[in-house]
Amino acid sequence: MGVPPVQREFDLTSPTGPKPAQSRKEPREIAAILPAAAPAPLVPPPAFLQACEAQGILFEPGDIERLGTYLALLLQANESMNLTAVRDPELAWTRHIFDSLTLLGMLADLPDGSHVIDVGSGGGLPGLPLACGMPQLSFTLLESSGKKVAFLKRAAELLGLKNVRVVQERAEVAGQTRGPDGHREAYDAVLARAVGRLNVLAELTVPLCKIGGRILLTKGAQAPEEVAEAAKALHELKAVYVSTIETPTGHVVALEKSSATPRSYPRADGEPARVPIGGKEEPSKPESRSPPRGTSRSASWGPSAPESPTKAKPK
Repeated sequence: MGVPPVQREFDLTSPTGPKPAQSRKEPREIAAILPAAAPAPLVPPPAFLQACEAQGILFEPGDIERLGTYLALLLQANESMNLTAVRDPELAWTRHIFDSLTLLGMLADLPDGSHVIDVGSGGGLPGLPLACGMPQLSFTLLESSGKKVAFLKRAAELLGLKNVRVVQERAEVAGQTRGPDGHREAYDAVLARAVGRLNVLAELTVPLCKIGGRILLTKGAQAPEEVAEAAKALHELKAVYVSTIETPTGHVVALEKSSATPRSYPRADGEPARVPIGGKEEPSKPESRSPPRGTSRSASWGPSAPESPTKAKPK
């Protein structure tokens, strides 16, 4: 799958990454509702293909079928477990698949073998669609729910994704696991979609990122307000605001890890949401697109693309 890369350089030369964790056996009642075989792939509507073309996303043979199979798996399993509120297949192509693929250009410059983690992966968004299109990258799907973890493992297996592993753990715990088998500061890129407000989400994601790595957080229309609200959290966590990138389906807040996160973060389970860093203090709001004072880099980050889209590495 090819896409124009977002024009922003990061230093991601470290070849190291986390090692697979031991898997947990899925309960029998969960196993009984998981698909035993891959269903027939759903066919994308013309609007999806047109949106991808406008975004510069190019598909290689088999990409569309694999994405359609994933979407069929997601909607089939959703009948028995709560994976998504979107039940209409045509709408799901746009809200789930296309929305996930808008991150392709923000990851396109990562070296082969780079490690990416999807925090609070849920039904596998955006991690699984991205893994389908970027086989040269290694994706970890972090999820605390046992049922959702069981679905993610089965989906990755049925899709034949060798570049995906699934970890059942809370982000607060994963962010404190150190060493060769740990997750702290182990990832070149950290992704999260629809998990919480930025001042909370930053505490759950920044500790997982390598120094110099990127954090890409899919947000809604309140992204500028959340960036201002998170100024103290970003300072405490040693992350800097790069920019807010508008996509056809929303906004992506891009952060960069500037130095090691203090050992006290993330705090205990549930604490980041109960008592967000900075509390409910009303920050001094910057201009609509300006970063909070003291938390930004002057370097450019934007969706400008070269005239010819770059191809993803061959599978």
